[in-house]
Amino acid sequence: MSAEISIFHLFLEASILVQFVMLVLLTFSIVCWAMIFQRRKILRTAAAELKAFEDKFWSGADLSKLYSETSAKSQIQGIESLFIAGFKEFARLRKSHIDNPQIIVDGTHRAMRVALSREVDSLETHLPFMATVGSISPYIGLFGTVWGIMNSFIALGAVKQATLAMVAPGIAEALIATAMGLFAAIPAVIAFNRFSHKVEKLENSYGNFMDEFSSILQRQSAAEQSTK
Repeated sequence: MSAEISIFHLFLEASILVQFVMLVLLTFSIVCWAMIFQRRKILRTAAAELKAFEDKFWSGADLSKLYSETSAKSQIQGIESLFIAGFKEFARLRKSHIDNPQIIVDGTHRAMRVALSREVDSLETHLPFMATVGSISPYIGLFGTVWGIMNSFIALGAVKQATLAMVAPGIAEALIATAMGLFAAIPAVIAFNRFSHKVEKLENSYGNFMDEFSSILQRQSAAEQSTK
């Protein structure tokens, strides 16, 4: 491609508004890709931690010992935060001399539900921005295209004899805005759908763990009450 019709040359020759549109879309794309790599790492780590903790939890480890080991960590997140919140509330209610096992389990479940909400909010960080970029970028690019083509035809009307060489650069620079809008939107939409699915799977796994853990605590609480 010759220098006269290179993308960089067309960008420099574009109007101020079209240049602004291109810069906005380029910024959206760069920020979105940074978020994609960040979310990918975080969700992969969350899935690995989920599997590792469930293996340890279902290996028959003592819950009190597991709680002590987990709470001693410098950073607690994911399924570990649910376990810590649930077991901590269970121990607190048990020390309150509440005799009804169902009340203890309900309180424990509520504590884990709050922790679950926080974890899901953390996992969904930046996803709304990706959804926004995916939905509005094509329209921003289209706006730049319409503006650029409009200016090209206005300039074309000011000359007596029009040629394709006079119109082509203006139309080309305008179409670049649409291409940049799609370039920003397509990865954002793909990443949003993929990450949303992964967050949903993690949330379902967390919810299943909450139910199973609550059942274990209910049986333990009922057994303690029966021995009194």
